[in-house]
Amino acid sequence: MQIRNTSSSYGLVAIVIHWLVALTVFGLFALGYWMVDLTYYHDWYKKAPDIHRSVGILLLTVMVFRVIWKGLNKSPASLAGHKRWEVRSAHLAHALLYVLIFVAMTSGYLISTADGSSISVFGWFEVPSVTGQIKGMEDIAGTVHYWTTWAIIGLALVHAAGALKHHFIDRDQTLRRMLGK
Repeated sequence: MQIRNTSSSYGLVAIVIHWLVALTVFGLFALGYWMVDLTYYHDWYKKAPDIHRSVGILLLTVMVFRVIWKGLNKSPASLAGHKRWEVRSAHLAHALLYVLIFVAMTSGYLISTADGSSISVFGWFEVPSVTGQIKGMEDIAGTVHYWTTWAIIGLALVHAAGALKHHFIDRDQTLRRMLGK
């Protein structure tokens, strides 16, 4: 398997990043969904948000790399059997997923830094607040974060359904290309 994309297949880097981001996004969503109901005296009350924020910052780094890598690598051509609307909707869904992921990460960052504090990433380094203290910012950012993450999950499920449709109904190579086969 090649490192870079070719005109007919995805390379190892694109495949690994795709699945890493997918697993991380779903993991962060599950952790976030679970942690919002934790009580002050729960053992994970402080740990879960720290992990959520740390992984979110690392995901931001991976996503920036992903955008750069995507810009430096051609995407494989659409398969011959794909209809025009399928190709357009796939491009639109991918672009929207990128935008939504960046909005979710930005709003999550703004929630965490609204009081002017920095974010510690697993104790390895600190990401400072760029806004300082802004009263009420965490509420607005929280609403944006909540709805954006639900939109990501919904769109990702539609994306997965499309891949499964291509695999099981159309019996084409769409899913296999992202599996490295």
